[in-house]
Amino acid sequence: MTGLTAVKTLKTISLTILVLVALYFVIDRVLPYFFKFNIEHYKSYYWPNKWWLVGHLSGGALALLIGPFQLSTPFRNRFIKIHRSLGKLYISGIMIASLSAFYMSFYVAPQVNVSWSISLFVLALVWLASVLMAYRAIMLKQIPQHREWMIRSYIISLGFVLFRFLNESSLVQELMPAFEERGPACLWLSWTVPLFASEMLLQWNKKKIKNRKRPQSDFDNEPVGYNFKP
Repeated sequence: MTGLTAVKTLKTISLTILVLVALYFVIDRVLPYFFKFNIEHYKSYYWPNKWWLVGHLSGGALALLIGPFQLSTPFRNRFIKIHRSLGKLYISGIMIASLSAFYMSFYVAPQVNVSWSISLFVLALVWLASVLMAYRAIMLKQIPQHREWMIRSYIISLGFVLFRFLNESSLVQELMPAFEERGPACLWLSWTVPLFASEMLLQWNKKKIKNRKRPQSDFDNEPVGYNFKP
């Protein structure tokens, strides 16, 4: 197996895993809020603002399920029209989900504490900004930048999945028994660490640009204290 084939295989496996994770999360954690639309399931915490939660879950689930297909090069090359249509849905889903999260950060999250409210607000802000940057890049026909921002936006989307895993981990619960302390910490970790790691990979894989020597001008030999005035 050549190096190029190995990379393609690894990408295919990674995208397949993402699809399976997204499917599991949507079926196990999102759909119950639609099938059990009552105060018993939503609890008093969410029920008064249930429609904002529905918007957040719907948009987030849409982004989770569409994301892997948008990141797949073979899928994009073969179904370019579908890729563009799904891209519009992906952007719309994140916009709806993030704006709903903005609302909940002000009117729902403060029931826990200010720290939880701030952490949710910042996550929603970064999520929305990343997908808008991806949209701006494609409008300017900046394909490499568009792909990078799409990767960042999907990693932030996965932050909600990772948050559930961290928050419900027995080890984390032993370290931080109270949700007031555990929740904000897990929410920050769920997107900042993966985003930082992905940024390192994105920058590491970029081709090195050789520095060209700048032609020396007459001003290069001027004394440091010389102030040039045109």
